[in-house]
Parts: sequence; structure tokens; C-alpha cells
Amino acid sequence: MEKEEQFIKRIQELCQNAYQRDIVTFSDFLDLNELHMVNHINYRELGVTLKTCGGYELAERQMAAFIPDALSYVLRPSEGAVQGVCLGNGWEYPMDCLCIQPLAKRFAQPLSHRDYLGAAVNLGIQRSKLGDILVDEKEAYLFCHSSLTEFISGELCRIRNTGVAARKIPDLSGLPERKREEITGTVASVRLDAVLALAFHTSRSQMLPFIETGKVYVNGKMVVSNGYQLKEEDIISVRGKGKFQYSRVLKQTKKDRYSICLYRYR
Repeated sequence: MEKEEQFIKRIQELCQNAYQRDIVTFSDFLDLNELHMVNHINYRELGVTLKTCGGYELAERQMAAFIPDALSYVLRPSEGAVQGVCLGNGWEYPMDCLCIQPLAKRFAQPLSHRDYLGAAVNLGIQRSKLGDILVDEKEAYLFCHSSLTEFISGELCRIRNTGVAARKIPDLSGLPERKREEITGTVASVRLDAVLALAFHTSRSQMLPFIETGKVYVNGKMVVSNGYQLKEEDIISVRGKGKFQYSRVLKQTKKDRYSICLYRYR
């Protein structure tokens, strides 16, 4: 509880600075639990507006921008700017995206999300300064705080036994799409616990602790009720398990069960 209180106090300080100085202030990258807390603060009383961004549409780790009311009406996306990263009128989120590639693709070994993250953290970088990592075939895209761009580009030279190079990319339109697999199956109802069990190929009872301990988020909001009814296109994230999108009910079976479709992100 003390950690959460300190976090809320820090957010309130950022809001106060934004309101008193008429500037936009930014948080570090926030995880799902922190984003949940941020989204439940009454910003009207603090005189600011909240906007969050992780660099791309489905980003899990995001920065929060606190915009004073005096500026909120003039901040619009600038023409030609990368949607989301730029708030408009010269204000940008302090984040960059680095493309990490092997020096010799022919001899590069397969690298996982854990490998890329571990290499960055081993440079002494705090996790809060790093956003999502999108892993493609033989390269990865790492979102980071812009103050660390030059440092990472210069120091990240090897991941496991593979020599690599990291460079900032100015245009995010070429980011790889997150791969996902289609999963279909039948459930008794479109309850959260039932759909989680299908998505992660397990039982409802095994998913219940994840729900009860606040590790399940629907569209970025924590849900602690196993009977929560999902809606079409909901995005569900489970800390420690992964993320998927609930699509729709395909049909109702003769035994009054529901055949559903969902897409699990890899």
C-alpha cells in the first residue's frame, strides 16, 4: 500500500507542476497496474487532462501526459506527425523507438523478448524507462525514454552471443504488426473466467487467482470479478500470461453453449 501511495503522490506532483507552470508533464512508462491507478484519478479537480501513449495502438506500457486546462484546447496532432507520439503544437512524448538488428543476420541466433529486455536492463536501465518491445524475425523494436536513446545506441552491442546494433527510427509507420493466432472453442457463457480458460488452454479454476489478485485487465482497466461479461473487440491482458482480443460469438450450440472466436497475441 505504501508503494501505491507514493506512486499516487508522484502523479499528483506531476499534475500540480503542469497546472501551476502551464506546461505538459510526463510520467515514465507505466505498467498495467499503474495505468489502472492513473485512470482512476479525478483530473478535473487537479486542473489537467490525462492522455496516455505507448508509441503504437496496442502498447501495454504507456507514458502519461498531464496537460493543463489552459493548453488542452490547442493541443492537436501535428500534420505529418506520428499519431500518438506527438501531442501537437511542439509537444511530444519523451520517447523514441530503437530498431535492434544483428550485425550479421546470417549467423544471428534466435532472440526472445526476454533476451532483448535482459540486455537493456543489464546496462543499468530502470524498467520504468523502457516501454514495449516488439520482436520480429531477426530484429526488435524497443521503445525507451528519449534521454536514453544515445546511451542505448552506443552501449547495446551484444545480446547473448549475437552482435547487434541499435538505431533510432524516425518513422513508426513501418513497425511490424503484432502476430496473433486465432483460437476458437466453446464456453458455457462469455464470462471472463471462461474465456480466459479458453485463451490460455487451462481451467477456469486455474485462472481465478489471476483475477482475484488484480492481474487481469480489460481495455486497460483492472477487473476482479470472474463473472464479468466480455464485449466484442475487448482487449484482455493478463500479467504473466499474455494478451488477447475477444472477437465474437460464432454460434450457440444445441447444448446451449457458445462457440466463440478470439485472437491471442504472440
